Amino acid sequence: MVHHAMSIVGFIIFAGISWLLSSNRRNVAWKTITSGIALQFLIGLIIFRLPVSYRILIWLNDAVVALLNASKAGSVFLFGPLAASPGEQGSIGFILMFQVLPVVIFFSAVTSMLYHLRVLQIFVRLFAKLFHRTMKISGAESLSSAANIFLGIESALVVRPYLERMTRSELMLILTTGLATVASSSLGVYVAFLTPVFPQVAGHMLSASILAIPASVVAAKLLVPETETPETLAAVPPDDESERSKNLISALIQGAMEGLKLAAGISALLIAILGVVALLDKLLGALGSLFGMSEPLSIVRILSWFFYPFAYLLGLQSSDVPTAARLLGERVILTEVVSYNHLAQLITSGQINDPRTVVILTYALCGFAHVAAVAIFVGGTAVLAPSRRDDLASLGLRALLAATLATLMTGSVAGIFSSGQQVLLR
Repeated sequence: MVHHAMSIVGFIIFAGISWLLSSNRRNVAWKTITSGIALQFLIGLIIFRLPVSYRILIWLNDAVVALLNASKAGSVFLFGPLAASPGEQGSIGFILMFQVLPVVIFFSAVTSMLYHLRVLQIFVRLFAKLFHRTMKISGAESLSSAANIFLGIESALVVRPYLERMTRSELMLILTTGLATVASSSLGVYVAFLTPVFPQVAGHMLSASILAIPASVVAAKLLVPETETPETLAAVPPDDESERSKNLISALIQGAMEGLKLAAGISALLIAILGVVALLDKLLGALGSLFGMSEPLSIVRILSWFFYPFAYLLGLQSSDVPTAARLLGERVILTEVVSYNHLAQLITSGQINDPRTVVILTYALCGFAHVAAVAIFVGGTAVLAPSRRDDLASLGLRALLAATLATLMTGSVAGIFSSGQQVLLR
C-alpha cells in the first residue's frame, strides 16, 4: 500500500510540475484538466481492476503476438537463420537488424491496409468523440490524439486541413500526444524485445497508448493553456480522404515502403545517437577522471541522477529505483528502443523481478519522448503546415517536457491500480 500511495503522490507532483511551468496559469481550463485526470483514473481502473479487461488485454496481446509471428515469414525467407530469434531452430543469437526491424515494415503495411479498409477510422472516431465530449478539447485535437493511439507522425495527416489555422495550444497538444504515444508500426519492436520475458506486454502497451492521451491533455493544457477559440471546438471534423490509397494492394505497398523508411530511420538514429553519446561519454569520462571520480561519468549516468526522484515517485520498490531512473534517462537521449531492450535484459538477468515494477516501467517508457523524436515530429508537422514552422519549433522542447510528464503520469496510474498479480514473467 505504501508504494501505491507513493504512485498517487507522484501523479499529483507530475501534474503539479506542469502547472508550475505553465506559460499562463491564469487561463488554465480546469474542467479540461479535471476531466483528463478523471479519465486517466477511469481507464486505469478498467484496465487493472475489471476482470473482463484482463481477458480483453490477453486477447489483444495474442492478436499482436500473432501478427509478430506472421511477420517472421518474410524475414526468415530473406535472411534465413539471421532472422531466427534466440531459442528458435537455427538461431545464431539476437540481431536487431534482422529480427526486430523487419517487424516495423510488416506492422506498417498491416496498419496501412487497415486504414484503407476504414477499420482504424472506426476506432479513431470512437476515441475522438470520447475525448472531445469528456475533456472538451477541440475536434481536431481529439481526432489527432485518437489517431496517435494507432499511428505515428502520420497522425497529423488526419487534421492536415486545419493545421495552418490551429491555435498554439492545439499545436502543443498535437506534438505532445505524438511524443507521449507509440505508433503501431513501432509497437512490434518493443513487443519483440519483451514478449519472451513479459508475455502480456503487447496488451499493456496498447493500453498505455490509450491512457497516454488524457495524460497528454493534462500536461499540454497545463503547460500551454488555450487562450484562443479553436476552429473545430464544436465538433470532431470529418475524415480527410486525400491521403487514402486507391486500393488495398496500393495500401500494402505504401505501408511497406513507409515501414522501410521507418526501419531505416530507426537504424540511422541508433547508429548516430549511440555513436555520439559514446563519444561524449569518453569526454565526460576523461573529465571525471580529472576529478578523481571512482565511476566513469556519462550522459546516461547524469540523466539517471536527474530522473531518480521521478522514478521514486512512480511508487517502485526502493531497490528498483536506481535502475528505473537509468532507463528513464536512457529514453530521453537514446530512444525508447534502447530502454525497452535494456528492460528486457534486466528482467532476463533477474535484476528486475518485481512484476509491478515491470508493469509501471512498461507504461512509463511507452512513448517517443526523446530528443530525436522532437526533431522528427516538429519537422514532419512543419512540412504539413509551413506557416506554423516557428510556432512548432518554439513548442518542441516544451512538448518533450509535456510528453515526459504524461508518460510518468501513465506510469503512476499503472502503479496506483496494478498489483502485479496477473503479470507473468518468464
